Amino acid sequence: MLSGIVFALTAGLMWGLIFVGPLMVPEYPAALQSAGRYVAFGLIALPLAWADRKRLRRLSRADWIEALKLSAVGNLLYYFFLASAIQRTGAPVSTMIIGTLPVVIAVTANLLYGRQEGMLSWWRLTPPLLLILLGLLCVNLAELSAKDEQVDMERYLSGIGMAIIAVICWTWYPLRNARWLRRNLDKKSTTWATAQGIVTLPMALLAYIMVSGQLALTKPDFSLPFGPRPLVFIGLMLAIGLLCSWLGTFCWNQASQRLPTVLVGPLIVFETLSGLTYTFMLRQAWPPLLTLCGIFCLLVGVVGAMRIKPKPIVVKVDTAVQEK
Repeated sequence: MLSGIVFALTAGLMWGLIFVGPLMVPEYPAALQSAGRYVAFGLIALPLAWADRKRLRRLSRADWIEALKLSAVGNLLYYFFLASAIQRTGAPVSTMIIGTLPVVIAVTANLLYGRQEGMLSWWRLTPPLLLILLGLLCVNLAELSAKDEQVDMERYLSGIGMAIIAVICWTWYPLRNARWLRRNLDKKSTTWATAQGIVTLPMALLAYIMVSGQLALTKPDFSLPFGPRPLVFIGLMLAIGLLCSWLGTFCWNQASQRLPTVLVGPLIVFETLSGLTYTFMLRQAWPPLLTLCGIFCLLVGVVGAMRIKPKPIVVKVDTAVQEK
């Protein structure tokens, strides 16, 4: 349990960087940032794949198809919709919607997998989840109260839709990924993270070429292939590709193998906390009191959820078979 929580915390620290990355290069379209990040992830995975080639050869065709599905949904689609939502609705609104992930994942996991892995009591699970939700609302209300801008409703609503799709993507990804890992305990987490990087590379390269072609037609002034600040863009994509994509995925895989699926969801709150911390560091400002209250609620909610023990699974045995 302890090592699983530490790995989940480390993954959250890495993933928190994705909320400040788009703020550092706001002139770059979301699609280009998404494709660039995962091209970097795939390139980083190549030498790792060569070093781990023996274990990668042991993966079956079904394993590679599963890695392809996970990478397409949990990597490219999720980050594209997240970055697009931030650009359309602003970071506070998008973060409020994405921040519901710990609650959505925990509830979904308890509904789908509770009977196989031990059901968490809804009476005991509800208060921590409500605290997490309250904390997320406090943090984002503080952000929204600090802004006073005219909102384009069509753009705003489309951004909300994209944020909801991002939530759906990242509800599906960690649950499916955790189930695969727990059913394949003989597979190393590093190998599985590298496999996802390998299958991501061709998809990301194709996406980068397509986005570049679209930009060449619609924004001829945009410098291609790496934009107006190529060194900053390339360095940022490599950093996010290594820390967020590979290292974050590795740590999350380790946590998924050590913790019940229904308890993995609330730990994604570490990503939100890290993103908030990095954001205020970038602003060089202390968070307001409402934000601090929200962070306190988040932490208390996570601790409360982790203290809940799943109900033991009762296996009924036929008495006639038992007597034989």
